[in-house]
Amino acid sequence: MDTLTTDEQKVFSAAASIQENSAVAQELKKEFPIFEHYPQLIYVDNGATSQKPHSVLEAEQGLYTLACANVHRAIYSLGERATGLYEDARKTLAAFIGASPEEIVFTRGTTEAINLVAHSFGETLSAGDEIILTEMEHHANLVPWQQLAGRRNIVLKFIPIHDDGTLDMKALPRLLGKQTKLVALTMVSNVLGTKNPVEAVIAQAHEAGVPVLLDAAQAIPIEPLNVRTLDADFVALSGHKMYGPFGIGILFGKRQWLEALPPFMGGGDMISEVHLEGFTPNEIPYKFEAGTPPIAQAVGLAEAARWITRIGHGALGRYESGLAQILMSEIANIPGLRILGSQPGYPEGTRAGIVAITLDGVHAHDLAAYLDRYHITVRAGHHCAHPLAQRLGVVSSARFSFGAYNTLDDVFTIAEILRKAQKEL
Repeated sequence: MDTLTTDEQKVFSAAASIQENSAVAQELKKEFPIFEHYPQLIYVDNGATSQKPHSVLEAEQGLYTLACANVHRAIYSLGERATGLYEDARKTLAAFIGASPEEIVFTRGTTEAINLVAHSFGETLSAGDEIILTEMEHHANLVPWQQLAGRRNIVLKFIPIHDDGTLDMKALPRLLGKQTKLVALTMVSNVLGTKNPVEAVIAQAHEAGVPVLLDAAQAIPIEPLNVRTLDADFVALSGHKMYGPFGIGILFGKRQWLEALPPFMGGGDMISEVHLEGFTPNEIPYKFEAGTPPIAQAVGLAEAARWITRIGHGALGRYESGLAQILMSEIANIPGLRILGSQPGYPEGTRAGIVAITLDGVHAHDLAAYLDRYHITVRAGHHCAHPLAQRLGVVSSARFSFGAYNTLDDVFTIAEILRKAQKEL
């Protein structure tokens, strides 16, 4: 199936009403093959992964069909074509986030990107050095630092959250000190949808001479990201959450950091020379890309970046947040239902299109199974954020997370089924 041309492409608009943008979402749904096979599907598990449009699938398949060869070392034309497509993808993704191509390291996803920094940056730390995180972090931005703390006697400190799921920013100056070597935090909570004030965090950290790593996994699907404007030192993101392939992600690192840090893994492209006595690492970004890279996935991710730009990236985030606001308003009065984090009426721009709930007397897994009867897909559990669940006093929750193909009708259907669930479960 051919996708729409740029001129024909339906796009979200910040100036349009939510009804008008919902009509765009309904049209965009036609670009996703999953809905051809499951026309009744209401897919609201975008925080876990997004569906993939035809153009992304075709781009990835095109690499396998027309340029299936390994990259960088082949002298023959097919290999050179594969290398060109792979490096063009790097250039596209660099432009997508305002970086230089040599600052883009391809990884398997956000988790590997953060582990890379935890390992390589961690090699520069000493016992007693401190790293600041937050109470709302995904395990991917917690466990690698815990592992580092165990290996090198690093001290972890945490920015607490308020009951409404927002960061206690007054705590940050108290936590920053002479031993602080890094601040690492999520841009958007995968549970609460809280959009953290990362600009303020970066400004305070840099004033103290401390670099900052951002987990952008939930942020990049909803709004443009410019690493230069943010002045972030490291940014980690995943492809599969932004309508791209599985098994591909990006680590952005400022040139000076990538050049200074030691390699993460050994083998393949990460070396320049190897002798029995040792090796010389390759130049950036290749010194962090050991082994055969995710070639087809990189090409698919570049197309996902082009697609998400065409449909109106920033307006998409505002639209999804609007859907969340309406859902919360629709379900706020259901007896026994609790919305985690900020409540209906939250200030615009402070929450993404993510709503996590609990229902008295009903386990989240049972609620998810009930919703599945009505073709509504939700994530149920602790959402890889055990400490946050404990802070909120919940065992598990059901999470609705919106995407480009979700409509107002989806929201009203979800609210209706939740009202039924409260009575029947």
